[in-house]
Amino acid sequence: MQELFTRSQRRMLSASDDSAMMKQVQATHAPDGREVDVTPILSIIEDIFRRATPSDIDGVLNGAREHMDALDDNISLDAFSGMLEALSHTIHKISCEISCKCSEGGDAHATTMALFNTLSGYSWDTKMVLSLAAFAVNYGEFWLGAQLCTNNSLAKSVAVLKQVSNVLEHYNALKPQFDALNNLIKVMLDLTKCIVEFKQLPSQYISTDAQAVSIAMAHIPAAAYWTFRGIVACYSQTLSLTGLRDAYTASTTEAWELSSLAHKVSSILEHFKKLIAICYQQIDENRQIEAYHNLVRLLETIHMDNMKVLRALIYAKDDIQPLVDGFTKNRVNIDVLRKKHVLLLISSLDLSAEEILVLDQMYRDPKASEEYQYAIVWLPIVDRSIAWDDGYQQKFEQLQAMMPWYTVQHPTIIEPAVVKYIKEVWKFSKKAILVPVDPQGRILNQNAFHMLWIWKNLAFPFTAEREAALWKAESWRLELLVDGIDATILEWMKEERFVCLYGGEDIEWIRQFTNSAKAVASVAQINLGMAYVGKNNAKEKLGKISSIIIQENLSHTLADSTAVWFFWARLESMLYSKLQHGATVENDRILKEVTTVLSFDGSEQGWAIFWRGTTHEMARAKGKVATVCMVEFEKWQDDAYQNGFVPGLNNYLERVRTPDHCNRLILPGTHGPIPETVACADCGRVMEMFFLYRCCPE
Repeated sequence: MQELFTRSQRRMLSASDDSAMMKQVQATHAPDGREVDVTPILSIIEDIFRRATPSDIDGVLNGAREHMDALDDNISLDAFSGMLEALSHTIHKISCEISCKCSEGGDAHATTMALFNTLSGYSWDTKMVLSLAAFAVNYGEFWLGAQLCTNNSLAKSVAVLKQVSNVLEHYNALKPQFDALNNLIKVMLDLTKCIVEFKQLPSQYISTDAQAVSIAMAHIPAAAYWTFRGIVACYSQTLSLTGLRDAYTASTTEAWELSSLAHKVSSILEHFKKLIAICYQQIDENRQIEAYHNLVRLLETIHMDNMKVLRALIYAKDDIQPLVDGFTKNRVNIDVLRKKHVLLLISSLDLSAEEILVLDQMYRDPKASEEYQYAIVWLPIVDRSIAWDDGYQQKFEQLQAMMPWYTVQHPTIIEPAVVKYIKEVWKFSKKAILVPVDPQGRILNQNAFHMLWIWKNLAFPFTAEREAALWKAESWRLELLVDGIDATILEWMKEERFVCLYGGEDIEWIRQFTNSAKAVASVAQINLGMAYVGKNNAKEKLGKISSIIIQENLSHTLADSTAVWFFWARLESMLYSKLQHGATVENDRILKEVTTVLSFDGSEQGWAIFWRGTTHEMARAKGKVATVCMVEFEKWQDDAYQNGFVPGLNNYLERVRTPDHCNRLILPGTHGPIPETVACADCGRVMEMFFLYRCCPE
């Protein structure tokens, strides 16, 4: 483990431990096994220090006014009256012992050691709390007399005998001493609370052998010693403030002594704070490990319904309504998901508008609510190491406002153990995933997005078996490629027109190819519809290119950027879905064609695919070759007239295609399983693998 302190810090902490004085302290420690719950006593001590000084002057604890009722609200005296009866004698004995020795001008170290001897049978934390309690009684009596003597005859008589009646009158002259006194009391209280925290650390999550705990335990005697020394000094200071009539003067020496002790105790406190922070970090890590293993076991167990699973994944407590209904925008409980098929939409805050819009269309499909009966819940995964600010909150609320389905009311309610499970088991990284949970709480698939994008709601209930059945019924055809993305293309298919889909971002090639293709269609007397499907991950460029195509009437284009995004998202989904089912380009026609189109998109050229209506006739080519075929139509027009346009085009492509090629297939590394090998769609050889890092803000 990394060293917890520098050498200089260790020297500061352990300066006392190496001395004969600390050996004396250790020698007094003979605990007899008594266990004392010091927490309620600490609450009373803190309450005394908070209430002791008048509200118009600085005190030990300057809290808000509502804190002044802490004793009434948080402490039930009846609950531990028996414990106080047992300890009150010890507290009174300590108070008397220190008062007597300080009144006699005794040596501070000797008084401190006497205190250790009196408390030898108690644990270190109990020694510190009881000593602080004894001083709190003394300090409280001091201020009671000083405050009440002006309006209570009994208090006035007592204050006269104790000679504290003029304290408030001369407070300003003594402010340096009071400030130093209050500062020392506060750091002693904080250090005592910190030591008590160490005693109360949950042993099931952190061992006493842990480095931070071992270091703390070794230095607690020193913390106790300097706390006792501070208590003795505070007693002496309160005694010095009595009996002085009109000769109140600020003693710089007294204030300096208290400040020096406060600095010493404060230094020890800071190091214990670092240790306790490390302990809490280890405790939290161990709790999260336990929670993670519990979650793994829970998700492997058969349940009657989905409630246990959904509560564990979304929010396990009952103190809030954790979900927001996307339609009503009202808070709701997880019970609204009982016995339903649930799709967990898991993403970062970088979820694209296109993904939400397309999913929204499928979710609002009447069949989704009538026939398929599923609900969607958005679980946003955020980096908790980054502070949550207004920017993140605004981004979260913007995305949440776009969603008609259920969302968590805030990303931070998702437990770290759940996030760990989502990342490690469901392989979530950056791209959104959709995890279906059936009414019995079974996880049906680690990502149903591929199925949903390809077949929409026909993929319900989104199991691997359903996916395999759908693929079994599929073939490579234009309907599979475009689905219902564009109504115009669907109309062309119904009319049995020839359809050309093309893409790329070279506007000059687009002009040349579309004009040549339209000329060929005119000569060949075929009814040709051409549609531009854009390029993957080039949103800004596509807007400009589509505008030019429409303005110059070059061809039809997909309706908008969402349609273009969905076209390419479906192709990627087809590729990953096929790979998950063990398909290869050698034995699967669909995978081969999908890989080819994606490799076309990965190149710097344009590309084109020709289809004849709803038939399986298809021809495809990269930009330069596709243009050559159009320009040189007279060389293959007889073949086209005799055998058909698409077969004739394929025959000519075989004649002009050269063995020289350079295909690139770009796969998002965070979208699904990356295949170890991919065969080239042109030649069948295994393609070389490279790592590509890309930033595309558009």
